[in-house]
Amino acid sequence: QVQLVESGGGLVQPGGSLRLSCAASGFIFSIGAMAWYRQAPGKQRELVASISSGRSTNFADSVKGRFTISRDNAKNTVSLYLQMNSLKPEDTAVYYCNKHPATSRWGQGTQVTVSS
Repeated sequence: QVQLVESGGGLVQPGGSLRLSCAASGFIFSIGAMAWYRQAPGKQRELVASISSGRSTNFADSVKGRFTISRDNAKNTVSLYLQMNSLKPEDTAVYYCNKHPATSRWGQGTQVTVSS
């Protein structure tokens, strides 16, 4: 069964940290690059960070030096993580995981709100 389940979001004060998790099940996710995306209210979904099957990483300029991405592979399942430090109000968004480039299948996302 192909499924994406994100978790770990919440309300955090500016400067705080959160760790997002994603369980991506299905053979399609077990190979190739994976990524975190986010969509803020009134804005298009954007790529936040990606990680290849060889663990090479790339980050949007807006999160470089603050976010890290990692993955654990198991048979037909990928666990994807996003460690977010020094959070800013502009990081507020719904965060999603998917392949990179993204497939048409999306999970429900997890809400991250950065506010004092």
